[in-house]
Amino acid sequence: MVKVDTVKAKFKKARRVNLDPNAPAKAAFYSAVLPGLGQAYNSKYWKIPIVYGALGTSMYLYINNNNEYNRFRDEFKRRLDLGLDGPPETGEFSNLTNQALIEAQELFQRNRDLALLISVGLYALNIIDANVDAHLQQYNVNEQLTFTPKIFQDPLNFSTSVTLSITYNF
Repeated sequence: MVKVDTVKAKFKKARRVNLDPNAPAKAAFYSAVLPGLGQAYNSKYWKIPIVYGALGTSMYLYINNNNEYNRFRDEFKRRLDLGLDGPPETGEFSNLTNQALIEAQELFQRNRDLALLISVGLYALNIIDANVDAHLQQYNVNEQLTFTPKIFQDPLNFSTSVTLSITYNF
């Protein structure tokens, strides 16, 4: 018969893991200060190019849409200052009416705002990823806790079944 003290000692020994409760907060803080730094803190270096690629692409889209919005807005303001009711005879925007300029401004403004919203979302996702990854690194996985699939044949109808069992060994 197994002594209760022996089982308790083995259980305490198995649960003894060096946990740093501040590690997830540090990783999130580092990612907030400099995107990708939290991933480097967690030693997940392969995620850094993904973070910068996503943030760089969204910022490129924001800048590009902002520049296009400003181009169409400046042309529309120029036409209002000159008192033109229609398009000028020459120039880059000679084939666009005033209504087309207004619609283009609205389109690029909406796209610019959406790109900014996506950028903020990706920045937050970068911080969340660093925090969750640091938490998961502290998750206790040892040989006493197992998750094993088993395949067996039913003796009545000879059909094959798959089962999963979770076991904890003391």
